[in-house]
Amino acid sequence: MAVEYSIETCNRLKELFVSKGLHRPMRTDRFDPGTELSYDVTGVFPANEGKVRLNVEKFIGGGFAGQVYQVRITYTESDGPLAGLEVGGIYAMKILIPPSRRALVFRNVLYGIGFQGPFQLQTNPTATRSGALWQKFIRRAARVKFGNESAVNDIHATFVDHQLGSCGELSDWVEGRTWRLEVDDHLDALKLWRKKKAVNEKFLNSPEFRAKHKFMHDFVKLLHEIGAHEFARQYEWSTCKSQPNCLKLKETEGDPVAGLVAVDFRAGLTLLPFLPMSPGDFKLIGNGIKRGSLVQFDRGNIKKLERFMGEHREDFLDMSDMLDELKADERIYRDSLIDITHNHVRLLYDRKLWSTILDSAVTGWRLRNLLDDDSAEKLRTRKVSTIIFAIGGLIPFLGRALRKTWGRADWRKHYKKLLTNNEYFGHAVKARIIEKTIGWHRAGRVTAEKAETIASSTLHFMYHFPLSILPVGLHRFLSDSQFMKEKLFFIFVRPVKLYFNQQMREQWLRDMIRDGQKKHILMDDDARTILSQIDEPYIQKYLVSLVVHLLTLPVTQVVSVMVSWIYVRNHPELTSGEATVAVVAILGLFQVTPISPGSICRGLYTTCLAIHDRNFKDYNIALFLSYFKYVGYLAFPIQMAHHYPALSRFMAGHWATEATHIVPVFGERGALLEHWVFSLFYNLPLTLRRRMRKRAELRATLAPRYWHAGLCAIAMATVFGMFDHLQLQEIMQANEVNGLWWLSFVMPLAMGAFVTLWCGGATLGKRIISACLCGLSGSLIYTCITVFQVYGSEILPKPIIVAAVWRLFVFAIFATIGAIVTELKLPDPDLRLDA
Repeated sequence: MAVEYSIETCNRLKELFVSKGLHRPMRTDRFDPGTELSYDVTGVFPANEGKVRLNVEKFIGGGFAGQVYQVRITYTESDGPLAGLEVGGIYAMKILIPPSRRALVFRNVLYGIGFQGPFQLQTNPTATRSGALWQKFIRRAARVKFGNESAVNDIHATFVDHQLGSCGELSDWVEGRTWRLEVDDHLDALKLWRKKKAVNEKFLNSPEFRAKHKFMHDFVKLLHEIGAHEFARQYEWSTCKSQPNCLKLKETEGDPVAGLVAVDFRAGLTLLPFLPMSPGDFKLIGNGIKRGSLVQFDRGNIKKLERFMGEHREDFLDMSDMLDELKADERIYRDSLIDITHNHVRLLYDRKLWSTILDSAVTGWRLRNLLDDDSAEKLRTRKVSTIIFAIGGLIPFLGRALRKTWGRADWRKHYKKLLTNNEYFGHAVKARIIEKTIGWHRAGRVTAEKAETIASSTLHFMYHFPLSILPVGLHRFLSDSQFMKEKLFFIFVRPVKLYFNQQMREQWLRDMIRDGQKKHILMDDDARTILSQIDEPYIQKYLVSLVVHLLTLPVTQVVSVMVSWIYVRNHPELTSGEATVAVVAILGLFQVTPISPGSICRGLYTTCLAIHDRNFKDYNIALFLSYFKYVGYLAFPIQMAHHYPALSRFMAGHWATEATHIVPVFGERGALLEHWVFSLFYNLPLTLRRRMRKRAELRATLAPRYWHAGLCAIAMATVFGMFDHLQLQEIMQANEVNGLWWLSFVMPLAMGAFVTLWCGGATLGKRIISACLCGLSGSLIYTCITVFQVYGSEILPKPIIVAAVWRLFVFAIFATIGAIVTELKLPDPDLRLDA
């Protein structure tokens, strides 16, 4: 997501760069809102050439595939019509180079390993145009499949951006969203539906989720049917990151099924056979190998496309010329790379292939501003020089500078003056500082005022430079005292004020509601409902409880730091390296444990609150969840589901999804992880509660039964006593008995499950208590058997007492767990009755 920054400051710094009078151009990573751009464009269908001027209205963001903007066209000029492009129209502009240097390097390395060449969508206009033509065919195929080609976003033109050094494309701007996080207390029914099993429609909820799931699966099937096999990767559900590529139009809010649009067909990362990057990639790699595609990116099968067009001839009558162009562009695109896995033996004899590779390489270097026009023309006629130029670029650190020195007169002049003119050298250093400072300010590392200070002070820059390798927030925290104060206030003081100040708590909720509406996880009707309830005492009580949860946020971090400090302090023999490893291990351990000091504090608070109010019913879910780390923040939102469903739904969605967004790639808004976390921590407890209530209603007609718990305890104790007897009689060796240690956990689990299954009409609480008593009784009976067997022997009583204590603890705990897990895993009564 874009970070707020001062465009005026960036513009002033750009002017300051120009004033340095360098011979080289300024490095540009991305464009700011308000920037006016002009491009020579080529329409996709028809392929008319023209010129457009446009204004950047918004920077949407950037990933491995490129950077996206919302733009408004202010002028067009062409010999023929530029279909779809109109003056005053708002469009999406995608430039196929990441704004992040790290993302660019990572993307290019993977692509280079897979295809032994530069990233073609950025550097080869023919490759970009091939992708655009494929999208046009996919759009037409969608009309055949879905009856409406608007299910695929339309693309209108391609162009080259010489400032960023990349190809780009203009397509329709889609005013849409990913999905709403829907309340669903029938997750079992949804699970059966996903497995394509019969289920009663009245139990199926989550209509938007199901519509998107079906659309994307049908769309992937269509893509494979027309031969767009590797384009389908963008919509494979199992990759867990493809869901944001399909948006729902805002104009179709009233219909959960309508308005789904596939918007992204440009892959960012190459899928290598030895480097799967998502769960679904394992299947994709296997299917690719079956097709003979060891490395996958965006290759299609034009023969399959032709067969599909032949089967639906009437729908493709006007696209025959486009098919011819696609064939020609695909040939040039694929022949522009060494691509050992696809070209293999052709590389040994095909001169035309090597000619295309070298010519496309020169085109890419010119496009990336590594060559000027004169140098590009010379290299096209000198194959040996082209090969040397390519090899020179592979030299670490110096490769790009060597290429620019060879290929561009302005850079040669720049480097020459750096070495011969001290004043110019100083200006160049200042200019580079300005460029870095602009990037830091855009990223949110420094404020506008500090950015101008850094740009004019080498000393300030040297202070910030080593901090720039840190995460953005940490860099800002360590270098901005005001920001540090605000963060410390936010973490330590604000929660205390929220606890004592009702008006501040209400404003806190209003701010969250406004943010939820902005991010589309809260509908306007729900927002109005929540705001109308904000003064109710029950709401205030829950808000206070949420504040207490916030107050416990730093507890785990503080304790973990203290523990690591105490450990290192008490072990002076550790070297600095060993101490560092120990500290990292301790801090990491505190992060991964399911229960932490902070969660214990939250749990104790919730327990005390329930005792104080003498009210278990209104805290039953929160009491359990509060003791667990991370999920504990959802305890009270889930608890509110009965009395305040709108607020509960929003708060659970807000806390759960915000936690997922810190996960790289898979934590993207609208991706499957977001939905999975919401369902796990919100919908699953609702489903379990409904199932238990329904099961309690069914059991109410049965008589309670408890006597079998005693039989289970005797049976369990008898089994363990038998093994001890065999060992004492030397029928079984001690190591054989010790090898059966797992029975100490499995038997109580099994007996706990058996007890709860046979408790008839007993309430849930009494079923779990019966299982716990079964475990306790079994351990006591087992201990009595042990004492009886060793009576009169030389075995000391201390080991027997220690073993008895452990049995008491283990048997009781695992018998209880067995009962609870069994109750949670029992089939949904609604679905069973329906069957």
